Amino acid sequence: MTRAKRGEGRRTGEPRLKVRVKGTKRRSQSSRRWIERQLNDPYVAAARRSGYRSRAAYKLMQMDDRFQLFKPGMRVVDLGAAPGGWSQVAAQKVRAAEGRGQVVAVDVLDMEPIAGVEALRLDFLEAHGAPEIKVLLRDGGADLVLSDMAAPATGHARTDHLRIMALAEAAAEFACEVLAPGGAFLCKVLQGGTERTLLERLKRAFDNVRHVKPPASRKESAELYVLATGFKGGPRE
Repeated sequence: MTRAKRGEGRRTGEPRLKVRVKGTKRRSQSSRRWIERQLNDPYVAAARRSGYRSRAAYKLMQMDDRFQLFKPGMRVVDLGAAPGGWSQVAAQKVRAAEGRGQVVAVDVLDMEPIAGVEALRLDFLEAHGAPEIKVLLRDGGADLVLSDMAAPATGHARTDHLRIMALAEAAAEFACEVLAPGGAFLCKVLQGGTERTLLERLKRAFDNVRHVKPPASRKESAELYVLATGFKGGPRE
């Protein structure tokens, strides 16, 4: 069961109902907190209203507003794409449904179709992953590789951090295989001490590397994004 608590709107000052979830024997405290957070998250509500498949769509739109990641006609690869929020945004921005740009969505899970998006059920970590994706890309390479991947949480902070950073490093290696010169790479990472290897790798391969935390990323989260632009091309290290 849920109950609502009256609070003040953050911007308008109008009353706002905050949903509280009652605990039950079958529901753990962590589960109750997650449900409350989802019910009270403005980006979750906005995604539902706008037809986006995840609140993460707003993170990508905010980063695009700041850094102009997309242009019509671009070729984009979205790693770990399911359920498809980022692919939806990318397809709209590059006008893939109009036949101008191209979005290739890659995931080991099935994903419901999205207009203008070519979905591949594929593990990009497999040896045949990058070659198979490159075959699909028009004119020889990607202009932008996206990765919002996160390994399933174990509840052990150190283990979870290492696992997500391993995914980020694998995504960076993939990006260096499929990007065209001048391309860009945007990837989720976590704050912590194991980023040095990844950052050094990216600084050798790209002209500019920076960290970004969009407003839609929860403040309490260690989540960050690393944005690398100006891929130098050349042979893979």
